[in-house]
Amino acid sequence: MLIRIDATDLPGRDFAAGPGFPGYGDVHVAVQRRGRADELLDPQPGDAPSATWVLECTATPTGSGVVDITGPYVQGRPAERFVYLSWDTVDAAGSFTMFRRAKLMLGDVPPDTVGAALRSGVLRARLGLTDGRGLPLCARVSPPLVEWSAGPVG
Repeated sequence: MLIRIDATDLPGRDFAAGPGFPGYGDVHVAVQRRGRADELLDPQPGDAPSATWVLECTATPTGSGVVDITGPYVQGRPAERFVYLSWDTVDAAGSFTMFRRAKLMLGDVPPDTVGAALRSGVLRARLGLTDGRGLPLCARVSPPLVEWSAGPVG
């Protein structure tokens, strides 16, 4: 199965310091590999009009009727799986430094949507990446901030 993440409303590439936020420049967003915070899938500039990532994964039905989704970019223990979107700055040498992350919680996907994704081969997430303060979205991301559906990869 594939997980396709379609992101819109990216917040920008540079952020001035403000209350509770130190400020960052040359911001990018990417999917973080499990167990390797410095290994990022397809970093996109924070001012891109949109961003899309496609992750290969394995979906295994369990005896309890739950589907366990695993893969190189799926984090967490069974029943607590998620995908990290990592917000990073990029320095002059091209090195990435993470300053916040958003967790797309796979356990929040409705069971009928998981079933449809098993049949179609694709689980889709659609979300905006700007929070209510105009900053990069972070922390746990659950519906209605993310819309889960099944469907074609394209």
